Amino acid sequence: MRDPSLRRSYTLFRAFLRERTDPGHCYRLLARDAADQLERYAPLRDAVVADVGGGSGYFTAEFRRRGALGWLFEPDMAELTAHGPPPEGAVVADGYLLPLADGAVDICFSSNVLEHVADPQTFLSEMIRVTRPGGLIYVAFTNWFSPWGGHETAPWHYLGAERARARYRRRTGRAAKHTLGVNLFAVHIGRTLRQVRARDDIGLVTARSRYAPFLAEAIPRLPGVREVATWNLLLILRRLP
Repeated sequence: MRDPSLRRSYTLFRAFLRERTDPGHCYRLLARDAADQLERYAPLRDAVVADVGGGSGYFTAEFRRRGALGWLFEPDMAELTAHGPPPEGAVVADGYLLPLADGAVDICFSSNVLEHVADPQTFLSEMIRVTRPGGLIYVAFTNWFSPWGGHETAPWHYLGAERARARYRRRTGRAAKHTLGVNLFAVHIGRTLRQVRARDDIGLVTARSRYAPFLAEAIPRLPGVREVATWNLLLILRRLP
């Protein structure tokens, strides 16, 4: 699917609506889309790819299907086995301390993990450390002021995280999976871009609204507006020598 395009955005949105009832379809489609985005900048065939926080391994499976040597690093055993047996060679490991040597991979990949770590800059630094000079770092995350920033409690998180959690419990009869400050954190686009641009060990290849049907690269350039309109920020970075 052409990126950006209305057809692509609509297809991904429809798949997302079925995420709970048909997670396989949703995540396989998202994995193909992410692999397509990566292959704009580097071939996956024969590349060594680290999938950090990749859950059940849908992204790793897609990278391997395209000829990459893909490795999955996931800290949560429940997530690793949520949709069946994990991929062969999956490693239970924390993204803060990856069991990889400096410059071990060609591509370090993370999809929708950054908003779930308390120290996103340390997490990002570890991704950069394990990437070889000239290699790519793919980081996508849901920013807090996105309409989906509260995840399952969205969009009521705009009225406050605790109020949103209370409403979720009243409506569903169960506690929300995510709690702000515990396993969900308020990550902002402007701050993240400033921190990335201040580093001297990476270059910014692209910053784009991951799912936008148009103006994907223009939206993150608009202070204030980008915090709501981006929905999900995709950063592709290149490791500098």
